[in-house]
Amino acid sequence: MLAKGNKTPTYETAHEAEKAVLVAVPDKREDDARITESLDELAFLTETAGTVPIKRFVQKLEKPDIRTFVGSGKLEEIRAYVQHAGATTVIFDDDLSPSQLRNLEKELKVKILDRTLLILDIFALRAKTATARTQVELAQYQYLLPRLTGLWTHLERQRGGVGMRGPGEREIETDRRVVRDRISLLKEQLKDFDKQSQTQRKSRTGIVRVALVGYTNVGKSTLMNLLSRADVFAENKLFATVDSTVRKVVLENVPFLLSDTVGFIRKLPTRLIESFKSTLDEIREADLLLHVVDISHPMFEEHIQVVNDTLKDIGAVDKRTILVFNKIDQYSTDVDIAQHLHEVEPDHDEDLVMREEHQHRPSLEQLKSSYMARMHDPVIFVSAQERVNIDELRDMVARHVRTLYEQQYPGQAPFADLSAYTAETE
Repeated sequence: MLAKGNKTPTYETAHEAEKAVLVAVPDKREDDARITESLDELAFLTETAGTVPIKRFVQKLEKPDIRTFVGSGKLEEIRAYVQHAGATTVIFDDDLSPSQLRNLEKELKVKILDRTLLILDIFALRAKTATARTQVELAQYQYLLPRLTGLWTHLERQRGGVGMRGPGEREIETDRRVVRDRISLLKEQLKDFDKQSQTQRKSRTGIVRVALVGYTNVGKSTLMNLLSRADVFAENKLFATVDSTVRKVVLENVPFLLSDTVGFIRKLPTRLIESFKSTLDEIREADLLLHVVDISHPMFEEHIQVVNDTLKDIGAVDKRTILVFNKIDQYSTDVDIAQHLHEVEPDHDEDLVMREEHQHRPSLEQLKSSYMARMHDPVIFVSAQERVNIDELRDMVARHVRTLYEQQYPGQAPFADLSAYTAETE
């Protein structure tokens, strides 16, 4: 495009963002609010990957179509819109089988992604350390292996963009044997990284370890910065933290090691959990967990359950935990469950009938009383952004860490000198 206002011709070189269509096929009994929340999350994932979601399609079915995931009528509707709007990508909110992926690509003639590949793409974008990059690459190859038949012609035609990071753009003509060899090599590399991590963790014997856990984008990295006075990357995007970061912290002359770990999410790919074993070991081997929750989110209780289920999957559900409700400054008693959907797509599909009325939630004081009365674990309400109750959180963490020292290392006073320990980013 020719830039205006210049006598000498110059040309704008800004890259136009890809446009994506989002598709969900929930069960017929699925609650509308849950459908909207899941699609909101998929839209946020899409934006995090650098693509603009422009339209949502929802089709409630008893079970997804075995061939194309959506029904033939809905598929034709999607195809017409894709051609009309010039969309480059169609993203599904669930995993697609290899055959469904190939059939959809053949029918729609654009790039097809499912939720898993989208998450893997974001992880590839965010991973900075050698360990994290290897973990992501392994998960990508394990995802691609059963899909090789149709994917390579797909990748040959679609250069770059969301879903193309990592092995896809480098290995266009890779066959199964080479991919399996690469998977074996990556697993061996991860074993070496895991041994290094185990050695580092063994060197921490005699000091209490605390890990921040929670749903993605709940403010863990911001709290990490406040507690450790460190400069950990924090951003209002999903999976801003992929690498596990460990920092030395001293509160009230009580030292401990604090780690910030990857956020959990609904439908987190199993292969990604397996690949990130060494990172998740920070959680498994922690003495105390700070479970951070975004209380401003209308479905924060479901997020708590997703995190607890994931902790159960990795064998860390029974650890001493402090439940930290964050973002109290953003909490509202009125939640319009359709607001975000209307902002993104005012003329959403008729088959997704949203409730227009507001959902009324209990007041913040009522929530505080309720959770403090019924939870076995300690509970605190904070705002990391506005620095509300942060001193109280520091005091609570310091008390629990001191108690852990007394229980685990009786007769050994904790010293604030941590010179023997090296802070590392794994």
